[in-house]
Amino acid sequence: MELRPYSLLVAMILAVGGMMAASAHTIPTDKVDAQKIFYGNAEAFEAPARVNYQKVVKATPEYSSIKKKKIVSGSAKYWILISKASDRAQRLIKEVGEETSHDLIVADGYLDTMEPAIEADDVTELVLEKLK
Repeated sequence: MELRPYSLLVAMILAVGGMMAASAHTIPTDKVDAQKIFYGNAEAFEAPARVNYQKVVKATPEYSSIKKKKIVSGSAKYWILISKASDRAQRLIKEVGEETSHDLIVADGYLDTMEPAIEADDVTELVLEKLK
């Protein structure tokens, strides 16, 4: 059977497409930690990012209020404000995910624990900019 030039071209495109699909990353099911994944799908991603979550939480107005008013750690008021700070941080991280090409945003250091480690851009400053 003779391959026509366009058949060869189609075969090459399919081969390249298959290689590109193979470059997508995945986090093995037994390594998925939902508390460290802030945005995206751990089963298939191509453009991962990482964020220093604690730095973002500590930059929120709610956390600043805890420090400014010297609210006692563990008190009801403390937990309410920490919860609000956490909610704000997660909302901002999601916004960065939706506004950038990153299809997964995780806690700083999380992807380093994978075998092999997965490179990820740091989006902490982008998230902090949204607080201003």
